[in-house]
Amino acid sequence: MSGWRDIVAVAAGVFHTVGLKSDGTVVAVGYKEDGQCDVSGWRDIVAVAVGGFHTVGLKADGTVVTAGDNEYGQCEVSGWRDIVAVAGGEGHTVGLKSDGTVVAVGWNFDGQCEVSGWRDIVAVAAGGSHTVGLRADGTVVAVGYNAWGQCDVSGWRDIVAVAAGSVHTVGLKSDGTIVAAGKNWEGQCDVSGWTDIVTVAAGSFHTVGLKSDGTAVAVGNNPYGQCDVSGWADIVAVAARFTHTVGLKADGTVVAVGNNGSGQCDVSGWANIRIPTDR
Repeated sequence: MSGWRDIVAVAAGVFHTVGLKSDGTVVAVGYKEDGQCDVSGWRDIVAVAVGGFHTVGLKADGTVVTAGDNEYGQCEVSGWRDIVAVAGGEGHTVGLKSDGTVVAVGWNFDGQCEVSGWRDIVAVAAGGSHTVGLRADGTVVAVGYNAWGQCDVSGWRDIVAVAAGSVHTVGLKSDGTIVAAGKNWEGQCDVSGWTDIVTVAAGSFHTVGLKSDGTAVAVGNNPYGQCDVSGWADIVAVAARFTHTVGLKADGTVVAVGNNGSGQCDVSGWANIRIPTDR
């Protein structure tokens, strides 16, 4: 764990966790059989995202690198340019361009990569088989698998951040409340009572909210304890994926709960974590 120092951002995959260091390099722990943790050679990275079994890195020059499973072409991003943000779905990768348009590659059976017509996008999120875009005017668009209504976001307003799980979508409103759409079989959409939220994360079947006082709340699927965040304090950022949740503390340490079968929660050695002021 000696390499886990000076981390500025984290992301969570199905069975792995990724950290971005202040010097632009990247470290990863957890399941690595698909090569998703083969990031030691990456340089000049400014943001990271994680899909199901692949890892995405945004470089300072606006290009993108990937590692891991490429069964559906989700790692074929070598031609991308002018990218300012990235997101990873279970089998697809999404990039937000500086002009507010969006590109996507990978699994497209449900149309989750059909984003070529999007405009004025300021943030993106990628779920199991759907893609979500936040517009500059606070409205939201979504494409892809919609059997459970996870793309029914056209009525949302005053949204400042979005997150996507396997079959649900979450939106953070400017007043600190949360809206959610999609399958609610594990209670992952039971967020109507949340207040004072400053950021959100969506696991496959659970939802995590970071409150303004540095505490965290979570609802949904919890067989591995991925929602057991009630004791967390001084948290400044959260990440979630399949069955684990990660929290960054104000003192630069990291906490994680949930499934640790592949070592994805072995973050106790992380230290000196800083969140850039422009994130």
